[in-house]
Amino acid sequence: MKARGAVQRANDAVTWRLPRQQQTDLMTGKSPTKTSSATKAAVATAARPRAASAGRKAAARPRLTYLIGSLDRILRRKMTDALAPLGLTLAQFTALSVLEARGEASNAQLAERSFITPQSANEVMSVMASRNWITREPDPNHGRIVVLRLTDEGREVLHRCMATVHVLEAQMLAGIEPLDALAAQEMLELFVRNLRG
Repeated sequence: MKARGAVQRANDAVTWRLPRQQQTDLMTGKSPTKTSSATKAAVATAARPRAASAGRKAAARPRLTYLIGSLDRILRRKMTDALAPLGLTLAQFTALSVLEARGEASNAQLAERSFITPQSANEVMSVMASRNWITREPDPNHGRIVVLRLTDEGREVLHRCMATVHVLEAQMLAGIEPLDALAAQEMLELFVRNLRG
């Protein structure tokens, strides 16, 4: 019934695209007047999309949030694969990057910036401290807070990994003008600020 109703609506729409005399002929049941080939083509073209829409919907563009989520998952997978041969996990690479950018951070700050739980951050820091990539010292002003800093060895490891990540980033930005890439980065930074409140 639904398909039949859709076809009827398509026919109605086509009818009102015809010249007035042909509309009258169709409504009164008279033999239609001669139709030009151009009119026939227009009628056929008008009918096709309506009839097709009865069977399926046109594909909608994905939401921006979905695209950003997809990009995040793809980047995580590709970065994990790229860092594995260098002996780093993605969480360790992110933590080293955060420490280089900030100079120092507490475990809680590092967890927030690395997108992991404080418990997971503590485990990541323990492994990196055992490899002499970071130092862990009590905060002189807050005895219960541990301050994390990057060592020279940790910085060297990070820089080796950055070369691999730059290759991946170049692949992602292929065909994009530098100014467009900068505009995209500024928009993403704004999205982060908006959602962090």
